[in-house]
Amino acid sequence: MTNASDMVALSKDGLPSWLTPVVHAVETVEPIQLSRFLPPKNGAGRQSAVLVLFGDGDRGPELLLMERASSLRSHAGQPSFPGGALDPEDGDPKTDGPLRAALREAEEETGLDPTGVQLFGVLPRLYIPVSEFVVTPVLGWWREPSPVGVVDPNETARVFTVPVADLTDPAHRATAVHPSGHRGPAFLVESALVWGFTAGIIDRLLHFAGWERPWDREKQVPLDWRS
Repeated sequence: MTNASDMVALSKDGLPSWLTPVVHAVETVEPIQLSRFLPPKNGAGRQSAVLVLFGDGDRGPELLLMERASSLRSHAGQPSFPGGALDPEDGDPKTDGPLRAALREAEEETGLDPTGVQLFGVLPRLYIPVSEFVVTPVLGWWREPSPVGVVDPNETARVFTVPVADLTDPAHRATAVHPSGHRGPAFLVESALVWGFTAGIIDRLLHFAGWERPWDREKQVPLDWRS
């Protein structure tokens, strides 16, 4: 298990060349360019982190995602990046605490071996109003892939990877419509509807990395698209 005594640092050494535009995007993007929901200025909110993990799969670059268990109190049944709230042993939330938390949560949720992950960037902290989480997206390169799968079915329904080629395919893109009327980017991939915070991060990364392809923003999909 990853713990606070482990040395965790960011490094861009030896990254594959196809990650260069992602690295540039991470270094230059402003918080408001990622989301209109930014952390409360009064410091409220629960500090958390997610791991945005890029790997090299059979069809080229891919991202690791998981589907949260339907029994969870927060974001039940929703595809997401591995991640969760910071624990005290993760350390300072303003320095390397999010790095440790992202790796620890990914290990707990997917069985990922964190020693095979090279962390190379951190996006600005964002806010999820419905759960009051202040989220730090931590980006990593799956330098030495390890087996992954459901560790605890009470938390995770499944673990899967999605080729970036599928995420950029206009046929897999849509605008998700929440019952509240809120609209946001969505991806129909791997028999899942990726929406909400996770889809927003993916959408912005594809855009600022220059990977985005023109897609029909008028194509809408309800959250209960399987019904």
